[in-house]
Amino acid sequence: MDENKQLYLKAPLIKDFREILLKDKDRPGYHFCDPEGIGDPGDPNGCFYANGRYHMMYLYRHEEKGFCWGHVSSVDLLHWRHHPDCIIAGVHGRGCYSGGAFLDDDGKCYISFWDFVADETSYGGIRIAVSDGEPYEDWYVLPEFAVTCNVGMGVATVKGKDGCEHIVGAADPSNIWKKDGKYYMQTGNLIVLDRYSRGENPPEDLRGDWADLFSSDDLRSWNYEGRFYDREKCLHTADSEDCMCPSFLPLPSAQGGGADSGKYLQLFIAHNRGCQYYTGEYVKDQNRFIPEKHGRMSVVDSAYFAPEALIAPDGRQIMWVWLRDNPDNGEARGWSGVFSMARELWYAQGDDTLRMAPIKEYERLRINPQSFAVDVAEAEVKELPVINGSSFELKLNEIAPDVRGNFELRIRCSENGEEYTRIYFDTETSELVMDSTKGSARGWAAVERMPVALPEDEKLTLTVFVDKTVVEIYANDRAAIGRRIYPAHDGTKVFLHRKDAGCSLNVQTWEMAPCNPF
Repeated sequence: MDENKQLYLKAPLIKDFREILLKDKDRPGYHFCDPEGIGDPGDPNGCFYANGRYHMMYLYRHEEKGFCWGHVSSVDLLHWRHHPDCIIAGVHGRGCYSGGAFLDDDGKCYISFWDFVADETSYGGIRIAVSDGEPYEDWYVLPEFAVTCNVGMGVATVKGKDGCEHIVGAADPSNIWKKDGKYYMQTGNLIVLDRYSRGENPPEDLRGDWADLFSSDDLRSWNYEGRFYDREKCLHTADSEDCMCPSFLPLPSAQGGGADSGKYLQLFIAHNRGCQYYTGEYVKDQNRFIPEKHGRMSVVDSAYFAPEALIAPDGRQIMWVWLRDNPDNGEARGWSGVFSMARELWYAQGDDTLRMAPIKEYERLRINPQSFAVDVAEAEVKELPVINGSSFELKLNEIAPDVRGNFELRIRCSENGEEYTRIYFDTETSELVMDSTKGSARGWAAVERMPVALPEDEKLTLTVFVDKTVVEIYANDRAAIGRRIYPAHDGTKVFLHRKDAGCSLNVQTWEMAPCNPF
């Protein structure tokens, strides 16, 4: 049958499916969602920019082919065009897991990924796929393994420059980068998880997070350089925490890009603690990263997971993560897997802190702006007017130090007032708090407490994004929380609650237009 005829016959089904998705009360409107299959794992992967387009890959489980890399691109970081799958698991093994991307000077793009075989004869390893150029839809996998897992899943032994055998991680490789004509790549390390498990007592030098570095002259043959950074110099993570999904990029010195700060950012996850990072110095002549400061983007669990980042043409470092927590059967509902908002990262040299904010492009989705002052009496719970409570951006601006600890914002509130998610600032601990224990009947209800390095005299500005089942909160560009919630009722009310004496708060709100393809 003619291909166009087949599409014509399928059109009513496609229309019905689109209507189902649009009516789904849980499916976000301006957060990227996997268009098909099961996004679990649903890691963002292989992000790069080329010729006016941002390219992003994503891991998902195809019903017939297994784990694949999907591929989308965008000119504005909001609206995404879908491309054919980049890597298909059934062709190269039983599964392809996470990795990164690198655009070479000649326009070719190279993807590093974990070819996960893990059967009685082969444990797979790290492989490289390449595309010769626009539209980056034709990919072929180099036949050689960059690193072969010869010990177990994600674990290898390699010979080092000292002539000795070393146990190294061989999973979830980082982005590739180029220095002095040579290519470099980190490998993710889950040795404490896979080889020893968290309940056993591994050797001291194999505990916790650390990363291995490999180099190549031709992107085919790779040599072990040694550890890229060593955990014993950091002592910020527990023995049980691994180092996976690494992303290593330079940090700009200001929001919007700006000059290079001279600092680098190592993003990674521990499977049991989610997304975290080191900022520090890249000693290029030694091929070593020296961590100086450690921070977390997920505290109570691993809901904020699998970071991936790129450098935009204006110098911004932009990252995404997979927002874990898909309690329903995604296959039955037709979709599964949600990404965070794109987050801009930079290094504030004045106080040596990592800063973060949603990218400016989201301002284009704002509609129906409202600005008003709200007077809240002592112990009063006051509803905020004219807010589309399932899809909005809300700002509480310049809250004075004597006020910021005595109120809370309640979102996705039910009509009876019994179901809601709380957002507030704890002045005693200097933490941004999101409490979904009364607002999420399904999924990972939790109290997430994110430390905020807020000077005593600095006014607080809270920016809150709600997108049906996604909540993201920013505090003064210093800290953020991103989580999923699943209210039992379709509550859309928003309230302010004052704990002590009355106060007046300056509020701005916008309804957010959807930008998913359908």
